[in-house]
Amino acid sequence: MNDPTGPWATAAEIASAVAGGTVSALSVTQAALARVAAGNAAINAYTDVTADRALREAAAVDAARAAGAMPGPLAGVPFAVKNLFDVAGLPTRAGSKINRDRPPARADASLLLRMNAAGAVLLGGLNMGEYAYDFTGENAHDGACRNPHAMGRMTGGSSSGCGAATAAGLAPVSLGSDTNGSLRVPAALCGVFSLKPTYGRLGRGGTFPFVDSLDHLGPMARSATDLALAHDALQGPDPGDHGCTGKIAPVMPSLECGVAGLRIGVLEGWFASHADTDAQAAVSAAAAMLGKTTDVFPQRFDAAEAARAAAYLITNSESAAFHLNRLRNRADDFDPDTRDRFLAGALLPAAWIARAQRVRHWCLEQALALFADTDLLLAPATPCAAPLAGQRLLQLAGRDMPLRPSLGLLAQPFSCIGLPVVTVPVFAPGQLPLGVQIVAPPWREDLALRAALVLEQAGVAQAHPPGQRAA
Repeated sequence: MNDPTGPWATAAEIASAVAGGTVSALSVTQAALARVAAGNAAINAYTDVTADRALREAAAVDAARAAGAMPGPLAGVPFAVKNLFDVAGLPTRAGSKINRDRPPARADASLLLRMNAAGAVLLGGLNMGEYAYDFTGENAHDGACRNPHAMGRMTGGSSSGCGAATAAGLAPVSLGSDTNGSLRVPAALCGVFSLKPTYGRLGRGGTFPFVDSLDHLGPMARSATDLALAHDALQGPDPGDHGCTGKIAPVMPSLECGVAGLRIGVLEGWFASHADTDAQAAVSAAAAMLGKTTDVFPQRFDAAEAARAAAYLITNSESAAFHLNRLRNRADDFDPDTRDRFLAGALLPAAWIARAQRVRHWCLEQALALFADTDLLLAPATPCAAPLAGQRLLQLAGRDMPLRPSLGLLAQPFSCIGLPVVTVPVFAPGQLPLGVQIVAPPWREDLALRAALVLEQAGVAQAHPPGQRAA
């Protein structure tokens, strides 16, 4: 077991130690704040540190325990949030320059309240791509996040600070968003676990939107168990989110049920042809391990390319409409790359968007048909490991492709149709981390998390500390 005050303690280890009285929430929080103060300058993960609030929350956890109250499932666990979450008293930056002129948030986001109710302690807000439209982690206003495994390489985005902070030991759990891959891409490039739940599973009240019909919120962590703990704590109705179903389905009770009897398909076609050999090898390693106890076979999702195209049209159209007044009045305060994509979206013909929505529903039908005889799907999370900072092109299958959109091309097909996906980190000896997506049918996060735990327990999926890659 890790020292609960140390950088590599899991949320489960911290909560157990705090609940058992072997360590105080205050001492855990003080140690976490000290690490952030000492380590954040190197990776630029935090944009705001809520130290006073964190100490108050930790003291309240300790006081409640001393008074005989039952500790929450995340008692004393430090966490941080992508800075598109409302944090009372702070402006909700959403990675932008423009939002800094907004009044501070009056209340916390819904999921932040749920984390606090479970006993978790907020450390602060995290860097992100401007208005969540980014796969690189390079923010023109707050500076680029740096990958803890290789400082000269990208973290991925747009939940860049989540990936960097979680990988560097500056937060055991972080909350981010995923519209087209913004949890999965940085989780893969930074070598941590992430969960993009089913669309509508977790409430989005009190967060700054990107694309309402595609936005998902979810956790990153350094273990599958910590993802499951956070997932269970975050569920419930949210009057601030019209898309939240309020469905509650705890996964912790069945997390250790394994994968025996599950049918697991390894996606070929689009997913193989748009991934380099290392990314494909990571999937093969996961498939080989899972195949020791259950049926694993090749599978195809031939609607993937259409789903990605639909996702781009819907993303550009909805986000441009949302930002239209800002584009008209403060165009020069955008990152030019972000501004140009929003402007392009504003020019899209309405007929294209209507067709994209029809294609999106067709793609979901195709995916659901796959799940008639398949329980889980495996695919690379990104086409490659972390690119160099500032890199603009990505070479795939002998072709130069624009890097910024291409980092998410394997993630977008699943967020477009709202499927739950767990990303697990796979480290080849001496190499940078890669991610494997474990895709489940709607509302079956439990299956993906069970498979993730099997891979973690077998040593195939591990969140190695920076400098301690697989040997």
